[in-house]
Amino acid sequence: MKLYVNSKETELPDTFHLQELTHQLQLPEKGIAVAVNNKMIPRNEWNNHTLQEGDHVIIIKAACGG
Repeated sequence: MKLYVNSKETELPDTFHLQELTHQLQLPEKGIAVAVNNKMIPRNEWNNHTLQEGDHVIIIKAACGG
């Protein structure tokens, strides 16, 4: 299936959970937030949130500094 991660088209297997995507992208355990189709998904729901064809995933990484 095709979906978009930070506006970049990405190809994934048909059944893929948000948690699997974060592992595939080698994202850190802490300091990130994820929204799917403009809705923030709480970290405790990542393993149960199944991604769908055409979803738009936004990954936000916390940054230090000012």
